[in-house]
Amino acid sequence: MANCSGCSAPLPENSITCEYCGSRNDVDLRNIHYYTTHQCESLRTCPRCDIPLITIDLKLKDTFLIERCDDCLGLFFDPNELEMLLEATVTNVFTIDKGRLDNTRSLNKKEYTAIYIKCPVCAKIMNRVNFGIKSGVIVDRCKEHGVWLDGGELRNLFEWMKAGGKLLQQDREEQQKKEDQREQDRLKRAAQMQIDAVGVREDASFTLFGGTLRNSDPDLFDMVQAAIKFFTR
Repeated sequence: MANCSGCSAPLPENSITCEYCGSRNDVDLRNIHYYTTHQCESLRTCPRCDIPLITIDLKLKDTFLIERCDDCLGLFFDPNELEMLLEATVTNVFTIDKGRLDNTRSLNKKEYTAIYIKCPVCAKIMNRVNFGIKSGVIVDRCKEHGVWLDGGELRNLFEWMKAGGKLLQQDREEQQKKEDQREQDRLKRAAQMQIDAVGVREDASFTLFGGTLRNSDPDLFDMVQAAIKFFTR
């Protein structure tokens, strides 16, 4: 269990706010990533506190800039940056621990009420989505500009990755692709059966007079056949 950086009291499970001194604690980046402040303020605004975000550099191999609120400790990632950070931070995961995943999902509770918040860039209302389909971490996503994580949610995603959550997501996506392919094959077979059935009906329609037409006037037979195909499409 983490301890408060202000008074050293134990933090409540899955919380960043100390019950004793009331201070908020950085559990997302502390002891995980060293970061430096890139500039004093960003042009982007915290959707929780309505104050300018601070641009920080996580120095992930090279310069890796994200935005952070100094008050609520929320983080904003440009498109694909969150996925890049998770992949670079949590490595060598080869098994899926379903028990640990279930426990992780049960602890992923927001400290804020479930309301829709505005994108720090365009100020449009963001969508609330379950990251990784079933991670249990409900993030706020702007399709155009990126993802907002409230304080503590990045740590939850790290735990989800360590428990094999990404592997489970990939397995489910692969299974879904196979099911979609089977459905496409089934529809193709059904369509081919209909085409074959139409062909049988066309052949049967010529049995009464097809032989006579072929013998007497091949060109007329071809015209009749073309007309029947046209009207039976």
